[in-house]
Amino acid sequence: MKRILPFVLLIATVCNVTGQDVVSLKSKVRKTIEELKDFVAIPNDALNADDIDDNILWLRNKFNERGFNTSILETEGLPLFFAALPMDDTKPTLLFYMHFDGQSVDPSKWIQKDPYVLELMSENEGQWQKESFDALDTDINYEWRLFGRSSSDDKGPIVMFLNTIDLLKENDVDLPFNIKVILDSEEEKSSAPLPKAVKTYRELLKADFLIINDGPVHASGKPTVVYGCRGITSLSLTTFGAAKPQHSGHYGNYAPNPGFILSKLLASFKDNEGRVVIPGYYDGIVLDDATQAILKSVPDDDVEIRERLQFNSSDKVGSFYQESLQYPSLNVRGLGSAWIGEEARTIVPATATAELDLRLVPESDGNRLKKLVKDFIKKQGFYSTDTIPTKEERLNHEKIIMIKEGSVTDAFRTDLSDPYGMHIVNTLETKFEQDVVQIRIMGGTVPIAPFVNELKIPAFLVPLVNPDNNQHSPNENLKIGQIAYGIQAFYALLSTPIVK
Repeated sequence: MKRILPFVLLIATVCNVTGQDVVSLKSKVRKTIEELKDFVAIPNDALNADDIDDNILWLRNKFNERGFNTSILETEGLPLFFAALPMDDTKPTLLFYMHFDGQSVDPSKWIQKDPYVLELMSENEGQWQKESFDALDTDINYEWRLFGRSSSDDKGPIVMFLNTIDLLKENDVDLPFNIKVILDSEEEKSSAPLPKAVKTYRELLKADFLIINDGPVHASGKPTVVYGCRGITSLSLTTFGAAKPQHSGHYGNYAPNPGFILSKLLASFKDNEGRVVIPGYYDGIVLDDATQAILKSVPDDDVEIRERLQFNSSDKVGSFYQESLQYPSLNVRGLGSAWIGEEARTIVPATATAELDLRLVPESDGNRLKKLVKDFIKKQGFYSTDTIPTKEERLNHEKIIMIKEGSVTDAFRTDLSDPYGMHIVNTLETKFEQDVVQIRIMGGTVPIAPFVNELKIPAFLVPLVNPDNNQHSPNENLKIGQIAYGIQAFYALLSTPIVK
């Protein structure tokens, strides 16, 4: 097993702390790991209301222990968790957003028996092997990882925050902000109740600016600030042939094949270079020279990205990765018809279905884009319905498509010149003595637009976890070095006053 620098030398080199600070940070990293073990052990499937209740009980106890006033905020779905330190009207208010629910798990896909039992692992020649937590009592290897559902997304950052509060109290730091925390219980299933809930609890959530601690730092590993995220909506498209699957020998040249019908339709959405050809789809997107300079400042390597993802040539929606994220996307996220693989049958399928997701940017409205897609489909001669077609409809229409729509989560983007954003960037640069990677908008979706729209405040993502954390997937993990980073980032953000 490859050894790395001893703890004290590593932390002094990477994190710019020495002496007693090293001892305090080491203690907090170790305690964070122990608390994270307890937190991960509570299943948090967003589809299970009992799981959410169990997690809220744990959160309430832990935040109360740190002196927070806590509330359970009822919504039209599952409750939100809210916590705040005692308020001082002379101070600006900083609101943090994270979530504690997680994706469902399939234990058979994990390298550990139970994804809700946190495992400590080291890498040896490309293979992960289990380590004893007792080894952390004498030394902390910052390359080791903690494997478990929500270890990185978002239980790890929540526990980092709690232990940072402990460290601030131990150092008798007078916080220059009022601190509020809102923790989402349905982020992994689109946070549908959130817009109405933010409106209902507007006064309670009132703040000067919002920090979201979700997602990974940039692939370079440098401190990262993200000024926005794309929104999302979805469409489900189903084409039809005969009412039931038919023998391909008897009807292969006669019954219409919905797979071919659907594939031709999908192919018509884009040109050969991956750009959406639906009229008006990219309307409103303007990238001036200043914006291009910001996008090009992100230290991406497009060749490395293609090599890592193992494909030869990227789509040409943008001329490089960051530019591509500035446009709404149209993605086939799932495709199915009849049976495949060993279960394949000699039939003409009855249906074919494509599941689409449309990532949104602030200039694009999700409902408008869905209408553009639907209108484009109708112009190709399709009869559109939102239910299984009747016999009469089948006999009267040559091409039938069933379209089902998903809800819309809006995008948001804060101006890069916002003074609160500049404060965050300066704080992190001072703390870590590195340039901060500033990303105009990230590709994924966090349901923050309700806060921006309702509270009228700027919002910023300050991600804390490792880029290769496998969030949402089997073998989700948190690199131990990111815990030290996260505690120091929180410490700096919570203790550094805004210079006016």
